[in-house]
Amino acid sequence: MTVALTRDNTHQQTPSDHLMNLREQSSQICSGVACRTHSGEALGETRVTPHQLSYVLITPAHNEAALIELTIRSVITQTVLPRKWLIVSNGSSDNTAEIVRRYATEYDWIELVQLPERRERDFAGKAEAFNAAYSRLVTGESHPTTSWDLIANLDADITFEPDYFEFLLQKFSANPRLGVAGTPFVEDHDRLDRHSYAHRFANSVHVSGACQMFRKKCLAEVGGYAPLKTGAIDWAAVTTARMKGWKTQTFNEKVCFHHRELGVGSGSPGKVPMCFHYGRKAYLVGGHPLWEYSRGLFRMWQRPFIVGGLSFIAGYTYAALRRTQRVVSQDLIRFHRAEQMARLRGVFTG
Repeated sequence: MTVALTRDNTHQQTPSDHLMNLREQSSQICSGVACRTHSGEALGETRVTPHQLSYVLITPAHNEAALIELTIRSVITQTVLPRKWLIVSNGSSDNTAEIVRRYATEYDWIELVQLPERRERDFAGKAEAFNAAYSRLVTGESHPTTSWDLIANLDADITFEPDYFEFLLQKFSANPRLGVAGTPFVEDHDRLDRHSYAHRFANSVHVSGACQMFRKKCLAEVGGYAPLKTGAIDWAAVTTARMKGWKTQTFNEKVCFHHRELGVGSGSPGKVPMCFHYGRKAYLVGGHPLWEYSRGLFRMWQRPFIVGGLSFIAGYTYAALRRTQRVVSQDLIRFHRAEQMARLRGVFTG
C-alpha cells in the first residue's frame, strides 16, 4: 500500500503537527513498502526492481534538533529507500545527535557521524561535513559492502512526498548523461507555485542546495564540494558538473518543503542583508557585470520589493570596487560568464 503525503496536510501546520502526520504515515507505509529496520530486512512489498538505480544520502546538520526529525520521517517513508544515510552532526551543541542516534538504532542504514565543533562559523562547514561523510562511503569505512549509483546532499530542514526519491531515480534512469538533479523548494505550503523557478527567466539547469542528487561518476569528476567560506558551494558543484559535460536539471513536477525561511532564521541577518550577501557572492564567483546588474533589477519586483534588488546591486558593486579576490577558478568563471551571456541573449531573442 502506498500512502501519498498530500500537500494540503502541511498547510498552516506547525513542525510538531507535521511530525505527527509523518509518524502516522510512516507506520502505514511500512506495512506496504520496504522499511528496513535494525535487522536489515525489508518489510512487506517494495517497488525496487533488479535494474533500478540505488542511492545513498548525506545530511550535514548543525543544531537542527528542531527540524531534523521531520526530515528523517520523510526519508524512512520513501517508496524507495536509500542504501545508506550518513547524517553528520557538525559540532552541534543541541540534541541533534541524540535524535539521529535514536533512529539509527532502529534503521541499520542510518548512521550518525559526529564531527567536533568548528571554531569558524562559515559556509565551508557544510562542505567539510559532506566531504567527510563522502570519504567514509568511497573508502568503505562506513559500510564496505554498500554499493550505490547516486548520492544526494540533503538538507536537515526539508520534507517531501513518499515517492520523492523514486521520482528522481526515474529521471536518472531515463538519461545516462544526467549528472545532477533536484526539484524546487517552497516555503509557503499554501503557494506551491511560489519558488525561484516559477518564472520565464528561471535557470532550470541549476539545482538548489536543499537536495542535490549526483550520479556517482559525476560527483567524482567534480571532486566533491569546495569548502568556500563565502558560500556558493552548491552552485560551484553543479556548475562544475556542466563544465565537465554533464547535464544538470531541476524538475518542477515535484517540490520539497523548506521549513526554515531563508534570511529569517536564528542567526540570519534578515532578507535585505541577505540580498547584499548574494550580490557580493555573485561577484566572488565571477558573475558577469551585465548579467548581475540585470539580475538586481529583476529582483526589485520580488520581496522585499525595490530594496532587495538595490541591496543585491550594492553587494556586487561593493565587492567589485574593493577588487575582492575571486573564490573559484578562472576556467569556471569563463564557463559561468559564457552561460550567463547565452541566457541574456536568449531573453532578447526569445
